[in-house]
Formats: sequence, C-alpha cells, structure tokens
Amino acid sequence: MKTQIALLFTISLIMIACANRAEGQVPDAVSKAFEAKYPGENDPDWETDANGYYESSFKIDGKHYRADFDKDGNWIETERSVEFDDLPKPVKKMIESEYDRSEITEIEEVEHPEKGLFYDIEFKRKGKNKDIMITKEGKVIN
Repeated sequence: MKTQIALLFTISLIMIACANRAEGQVPDAVSKAFEAKYPGENDPDWETDANGYYESSFKIDGKHYRADFDKDGNWIETERSVEFDDLPKPVKKMIESEYDRSEITEIEEVEHPEKGLFYDIEFKRKGKNKDIMITKEGKVIN
C-alpha cells in the first residue's frame, strides 16, 4: 500500500511539472513576432494575462516594458510605467486642470497599433478605478 501511494505521489509530481513546463511555452508565432518587433531583445519573461494574451516583460536601455501578443503573434500593445513628472507638458497640464492629481494610482505610456502613443492614467474612484487615455498633445481619446 505504501508503495502504491508513493508511486501515485511520484506520478502526480511528474504531471504537475510537465503541466508547468507547458504553461511557460510560447507559440512560435508569438516568439517570432516579438523578435521582429524587438530585435536584439532575446530574454523576455512570458506569462499569459487575464485577456489570454502572451505578455512579455523585458528591458530596453534600463526601462522595463510589457508587450502583449495574441496567440497568432499579432502585437496588441506595449506599455511601461512612468512617473507624473516624466509626462509631456500638455498631458500634465490637462490632468492638473481636469482631475485631482492625488487620486492617480498608476500612469502608463502605451504604444498601440491603431491609437499610436498615449498615456493611460488610472484614478481611484469608489467601486471601480477610472482610466483616462490621453495623447501626448493632451487630448482625451476615451
């Protein structure tokens, strides 16, 4: 009986290890799309996000980026966290005139295939946080 339990335990561990290895694999189309978009960056960390996209984490010139791709290798967006003081002047001016800066919980610079470059500003709100997308010229796009 002890041998059977030990064997069952060993088989379970092997199955878990194999499942974890498969989970970390990225489809070839995604790897190739990443390499084409970010040549020279060959060591991204990968995970699957809440939308089912493959999210790579990597650094360029010491700055941390996250890029999302769908299962077919289509680029979804690239983002990086930034500080308020690093925002373009029109973006800072727009935020300061329309919103309470103290309610900002996160700022991300986002590059998107259709929307181009914009800043995603997240504010604390009762219930669900509020996101505002602002172009580098200070125009709200959502």
